[in-house]
Amino acid sequence: MYETIALHLKSCESLTVLTGAGVSTASGIPDFRSSEGLWSEDESREFYMSADYFYHDPIDFWKKYKAIFRMKLVQSYQPNNVHSFLRSLETEDREVTIITQNVDGLHTKAGNKNVIEYHGSLSGATCPDCGAVFSLEHIMSAETPTCEGCGGYLKPNVLLFGDMITSHEIAEQAIDRSEVLLVLGTSLQVTPFNMLPYYAKDQTKILINNEPTNSDHQFDFVLHENLSEAVKTLQSYM
Repeated sequence: MYETIALHLKSCESLTVLTGAGVSTASGIPDFRSSEGLWSEDESREFYMSADYFYHDPIDFWKKYKAIFRMKLVQSYQPNNVHSFLRSLETEDREVTIITQNVDGLHTKAGNKNVIEYHGSLSGATCPDCGAVFSLEHIMSAETPTCEGCGGYLKPNVLLFGDMITSHEIAEQAIDRSEVLLVLGTSLQVTPFNMLPYYAKDQTKILINNEPTNSDHQFDFVLHENLSEAVKTLQSYM
């Protein structure tokens, strides 16, 4: 099956990749939603990482946000071989679009040119009052980051529970114009991200994840393997 999957990836001119937490675990970033992930440990995290809680108690929100997302470590995270593999698929003859659930920014750090951060990014924050945008350095400079202009509490650029998805239509369009849909390291549990594979009608659909998902039946090719090792095997055929 690896050889066949590699052939589809090599021969296509347009490829859309959906990525989840499993792509980032080899970089030391925890998988929040696997059977052993952080959300399964403590469901109250979803309450605290909500837009409602941010507006209710921004000071405590930021304390919990920085702890849950391990903000002190964010700048030390580096792309791994899965990120590098996806970067290598970008050629003059192949358009590659990455649609990621991950908020770590590692696809951009690895050099991918067309990245849709479906759930936002840890790399910045925005003032809800005046719209000013601030960097990760500013976020880390104070226990509770505030706007330098109006003094309002900053809201992270990560999509919180209760926030509206703003990039779904763009993601759908990317899938529609692709020949191949490659899904990596996600259990496809989160709505509406898990609806995206349904928009692939005539595309070849490939799923690689370390454990079965409820969406396996949608795909032409399914591998339940360690993603880092699976990518190494794929590279040997390309």
